[in-house]
Amino acid sequence: MSGDAGSGPADHPRPPMPGPPAAGSRNVFGSLAWAVLLPASMIIGSALGQWTIWVGGSVMLAAIAVAACLLGGVWHRAGAATLAAACGFALTLFAGPAVYEVYMKTAGEPVAAVVTEVTDRHSRRGADMYCAVEETGGGHRAYEVSQQQNCFGQAEVGDRVEIRKDPLGLLEPRLPDSPEQRGTTRITVGISAGLTLLTAATVLYAGLRRRT
Repeated sequence: MSGDAGSGPADHPRPPMPGPPAAGSRNVFGSLAWAVLLPASMIIGSALGQWTIWVGGSVMLAAIAVAACLLGGVWHRAGAATLAAACGFALTLFAGPAVYEVYMKTAGEPVAAVVTEVTDRHSRRGADMYCAVEETGGGHRAYEVSQQQNCFGQAEVGDRVEIRKDPLGLLEPRLPDSPEQRGTTRITVGISAGLTLLTAATVLYAGLRRRT
């Protein structure tokens, strides 16, 4: 007989079964997710600090701590962890004011007001300006705004200004920019964007080059 008894369809090799995704693919997707989540959390925390410093500060510090532990402790990239943490603290200074200024200038309700008092409560850090303003229409509501709301001595007592009020009522009104301040919002936004991209790139690099 010319054929083997054991030959048959059962002897043909089966096609290979698809295996789990490669570890490299998981690292890429995971790194991208962290590269978006961590900078976004830092920006949200900094923005919330314009409303409530304790809430915003807690979110911001938590995001920085997670970045430092993940990059330095889990991925073993100490240099990247230091850079990401430094960028996070820098975002505290720029991202919050950038979000506040853009929000108030675009969504803020313009209201006519008059400056009733300007004081400098000098502190250890230097000048600490406060401006008291009062609406000229409606209920004549009065506000006291600080340098955080753009009181830098550009307005004098008796000046009529157009303040911007938060339509949600969560943030204090913002004084208008002086001629010397034109373009500062663009600079603040640009710095914030640069720090955000640098943080995201650092996290992504650390995730892709992680050490196990």
